[in-house]
Amino acid sequence: MNSLEVRRPATRALLWALLSALIVLYAFPFAYLVLTSLKSPSEAISVPPSILPRTWSAENYSNALAEAGVLASFINSITTASISTVLSLVLAVPAAYAVTRFRTPSGRLFVLAALVTRMVPPVVVGVPLVGMMKTLHLTDTPFGLALAHTTVSLPLSIWLMTSFLEAVPGELEEAAKVDGCNRLEAMLRVVVPVVSGGMAVTAIFAFLASWNEFLFALLLTAVKAQTTPLVIAEFQTQFGLQWGSMTALATIYSIPVVLLTLILQRRIVAGLTLGAVKS
Repeated sequence: MNSLEVRRPATRALLWALLSALIVLYAFPFAYLVLTSLKSPSEAISVPPSILPRTWSAENYSNALAEAGVLASFINSITTASISTVLSLVLAVPAAYAVTRFRTPSGRLFVLAALVTRMVPPVVVGVPLVGMMKTLHLTDTPFGLALAHTTVSLPLSIWLMTSFLEAVPGELEEAAKVDGCNRLEAMLRVVVPVVSGGMAVTAIFAFLASWNEFLFALLLTAVKAQTTPLVIAEFQTQFGLQWGSMTALATIYSIPVVLLTLILQRRIVAGLTLGAVKS
């Protein structure tokens, strides 16, 4: 028997073992969150904690949903994340298109500067944003919070769309121009459909950046535009944190992101493999 044939099953088994270990490592925190939410309120705070519930209960979910402001916070989170995602795509696609098609040194410097701004701690931007939003009367509004979230997601969106648009051959646009399209029509009718998978990937990252954001929501909202992460942080009594209600609401809050990822799964895979094979 060939030694290579002997090594292949062993290599495959090792890869599967490593993959399984990584899945367990990443999935365990979320699984523990869900299991804790299904415990009784008293068991959720018991010491030492148990992984599996001794008594399965949905009481934490009913308690969490009965809290004032929970439904409104979900609506605010969805509204804010949707506005921020749309703004990020609307601004990132033309910016990335200009960088990849004109290929000027200033364009490359612009992409680098956008990526560097992504490394700036949000608290540095948050303080001046509070003053700006107060001046514009946009504090405690979903639109004002969405603008703040766009400052976080836009640099990454530009960088991602630049990499996706670079994989689109210019011959497609030249063919569209021959058929009578101008540059804008060629971008909208030819380039955008080709990079729809990449736009889906960018939309997921922009949505997550807004959906999970806490600092700007804390600084820029009070009551009307309060998002769910703030509501989760406020689950506490004079005796301590309500871990059962917190884990239940956190589990519910994760469902829209999971569903969005499953819905866009095909486009995400297409976007991640865009440009992987070139002629």
